[in-house]
Amino acid sequence: MDAASGPEPARSSKGEWVRGRRLGVDLGKARVGIAVCDPDGLLATPVATVRRDLKTAGEDIPSDIREIAETAREYEVVEIVVGLPVTLSGEEGPAAAHTRAWVQRFAEHVSPVPVTLTDERMTTAVATRKMNEGGVRGRRKRSIVDQAAAVEILQQWLDQRRR
Repeated sequence: MDAASGPEPARSSKGEWVRGRRLGVDLGKARVGIAVCDPDGLLATPVATVRRDLKTAGEDIPSDIREIAETAREYEVVEIVVGLPVTLSGEEGPAAAHTRAWVQRFAEHVSPVPVTLTDERMTTAVATRKMNEGGVRGRRKRSIVDQAAAVEILQQWLDQRRR
């Protein structure tokens, strides 16, 4: 398993790309952005922003994990792609360790749907720049920047798979 990409994407027994929707996830400290793509894997679009549940401990499933898992079921996704925050030099720090721990717990809750990690460097910056260029400002920008980052994460991952 590659450190950034995680397990192999959903493939048939012959190793071919499996048609179906993928869910993109941008895990933040306060919110989680969610995006989804079309069944052919061409275009990622924003879906929702979910507030992080940092209070649920122990064996209980945090509400953010439950809500994202429910969204995955609603869209009947074949795979979930989560952005892994690495430094510009490609190193993993505390944020990546936190993401990996969250993904491990999340993956248990959405099994057998595979969860794949992908390098998310610069996705939030790109999403923010695009929103600024589109005239989105202030409170509205804060409420959708996580979704826009999830779109960037999923779209970059899809584009890499097509190459």
